[in-house]
Amino acid sequence: MIISWNTTKACNLKCEHCYRDAGGRETGELSTEEGKELLSEIAKAGFRIVILSGGEPLLRPDIFELIAHAASVGMRPVLGTNGVLFTREIIGRLKKAGLARAGISLDSTDRKIHDAFRKQQGAWEATVAAMKLCHQEGLDFQVHTTVTRRNDKEVLRITDFVEGLGAKAHHIFFLVPTGRGKEISDVFIGAAQIEEVLRAVLEKQKTTRMELKPVCAPQFVPLARSLGLTLRFQRGCLAGTSYCCILPNGDVHPCPYLPLKAGNVRQEKFSLLWKDSQIFKRLRTLDYGGTCAGCAQKNSCGGCRARAFHALGDYMAQDPECIFHRSEPAHDQPIR
Repeated sequence: MIISWNTTKACNLKCEHCYRDAGGRETGELSTEEGKELLSEIAKAGFRIVILSGGEPLLRPDIFELIAHAASVGMRPVLGTNGVLFTREIIGRLKKAGLARAGISLDSTDRKIHDAFRKQQGAWEATVAAMKLCHQEGLDFQVHTTVTRRNDKEVLRITDFVEGLGAKAHHIFFLVPTGRGKEISDVFIGAAQIEEVLRAVLEKQKTTRMELKPVCAPQFVPLARSLGLTLRFQRGCLAGTSYCCILPNGDVHPCPYLPLKAGNVRQEKFSLLWKDSQIFKRLRTLDYGGTCAGCAQKNSCGGCRARAFHALGDYMAQDPECIFHRSEPAHDQPIR
C-alpha cells in the first residue's frame, strides 16, 4: 500500500496545474511531533511506501527528520519535489536520512514549455541539474510528467531524455480538474488522446527497463494486459482501497484530486480512520454507477473516482473519460 502526505502548502513555484493550489505557507500544518506520530500510525495501518510531498517538501526544515522517522518505522520514504532546490549537500542529507527515491517533475524537453507551465524562468535548467546531481551522488530518482495538449505528443521523447539522465521510472500524470488545474481546462486531453498516450507508453514499456506508469488513467492496467504486458500493478485507481492522501493540516482524502474529507488525524488515529471511514468503506465496495457498474474491467481498472466526482458530483459514478466507453475519434498525429 502507498500513501501521500502533503507535508506543506508552501512552494517556491506557482505551477499552473497545482492540485493543492500551493504557494504560501498556511497555519495549522502538522508539527514535527505530530508528523512522526502520523508516520508511525501509517506504518501501523500497513502502508509500506510514503510519499512526502507538498507544495515543496524541502521548504519544511524538519523534512530530513521526518524522512528518517519514516525509514525507522519500516517504510520506504519517497520525496515528491520540483527539484529546483537540490544541491549536493541536500542530496547528501536526504541519503543520510534514508530517502529511498526522489520523484522529480519535468513536463517537457523544451525548457520554454516547462518553465511556462511551472511559472518560473530557469526551472527546467534547475530541475535537469537536480537529476544529474542525483545520478552522480547515487540517489535514485524517477520523473513525473503532467500531460496536457502542450506536451502530449512528446511524452516518449521525455521518456528517452530522462532515461538518458539515469531515471529509474517515468510516471505520466493525466490532469484532473482540481486546485489551479480547474483554471486550465482548455489544455486538458480527453479520452481519445488519453488512449493514444496510454497505448504509446505501454508499447514503449516493451523496449525500456525503466518503469513507465500512467497515473489518473486507470484503464492502463486492463489495456496493458490486452497488449500482452505483465506489469506489477494489479489495479488502476487505488483511491481509498490501497492509497490515500493526507493534507498539511491532517485532513485525509481518498486521493489528492478527490477533495472529500474522510477524517482528520488530529481527531482520530490514522490507523482507525483508514479502517473505519465511511468514504473508504464505500470505495472498497466497488459498487460503481453508470458504465463502470457492469464493465468487465471494473476490478482491474476501477475508473477514475476523482473525475467521476468532478464531472458528475458522485465519486462512485462512471469515469467520464474512460477509454473503453467513448464516442469521439482519436487524433492521427503520432506520439513520439
